[in-house]
Amino acid sequence: MTWEPERLDDQRHLGEGDPGGMLPAVAASAAHVRTGYRTAVEARLDRLADHGRPRAIVVAGMGGSAIAGDILAAVVGNGAPLPIVTLRSYQLPGWVGATDLVIAVSGSGETEETLSVATQAVRRGCTLLGVGAPGTPLEAIARQASAVYVPVPVTGQSRANLWLLSIPPIVAAAALRLVSVDADLFERVARSLEDLAHRCRPSSESFINPGKSLAMDLAESVPMVWGSSPAASVAAYRLVCQLGANAKYPAIHGELPEADHHQVAALDGPMAERDIFADTASRTLRLVVLRDVEEHPQVTRRREASLRLARERDVPVTELTADGVHPLERMASLIGLGDYASTYLALGYDIDPTSVSAITEVKARISQ
Repeated sequence: MTWEPERLDDQRHLGEGDPGGMLPAVAASAAHVRTGYRTAVEARLDRLADHGRPRAIVVAGMGGSAIAGDILAAVVGNGAPLPIVTLRSYQLPGWVGATDLVIAVSGSGETEETLSVATQAVRRGCTLLGVGAPGTPLEAIARQASAVYVPVPVTGQSRANLWLLSIPPIVAAAALRLVSVDADLFERVARSLEDLAHRCRPSSESFINPGKSLAMDLAESVPMVWGSSPAASVAAYRLVCQLGANAKYPAIHGELPEADHHQVAALDGPMAERDIFADTASRTLRLVVLRDVEEHPQVTRRREASLRLARERDVPVTELTADGVHPLERMASLIGLGDYASTYLALGYDIDPTSVSAITEVKARISQ
């Protein structure tokens, strides 16, 4: 597999190389925001308030579904009067009990880890909220327990349905008065994603297309992706996950200030060395920093110092700034760009961004 950037402006290749339609799926993000909100409202999530405010919220999910928990925690923010925990596991923690809310998120509605946690939540008397495809085992568990379920119209891979799965938990948090959001916010997010879809459309050439430009930055490098706030860190983690799933490409996630206590040392390591006389491009470290306007003042100083350190060592740097006023808007601006970049990176390497044969093979092996 070789990187050929000219593929990104070859409209025929972009169509034939993406048989599963990952690019159209990313372009549908705005519609997913609107549908996710409408479906959540129709599911009467306001009923969750009947149980009172929970002691804690546990969001259970795997892969693209689990990001919903990270997004929820970042939207509610540090002022939350209760802990919001994302659980990527088969086992519900021992401290979770009848006074807690468990939100089980599964795009397929069949994720075995999530089904296990949802079943345990029902047995312990937790309040359960299910989010996933209709007519699935997850919905059956929720309905049998008389729990609220949001049947979202998921198609294709769960990671391509991020906003369908992430909006309902935010609406649930609003019903519990943990965060103030309304239809106008979700419409602003949808409009910003529509604008991004226009700028990142396949027919837009690489030199003006931010998605293609970021893919070209990441190609032939080992990206170390840092977020400068909890919201930006969610987007950084999402980008790393999308690079793995879409482009089959390794990357490293970090969050400032923590990354400055270990990962920054990689700027002095073997992957930071560049051979300018090499006949072929060598895969070297690239520092990718996702900025947020709400970063801590000391984090701002650390970010600026880290970027200077990288540039002084001739380590390539990419710095992206979130757009928007609300944390959800800012996350969406960074996540949307990363989703496009990971898809274009796959297509530049002539890799099908939808195929996940290794994941499928692992599932088949453990089921034997």
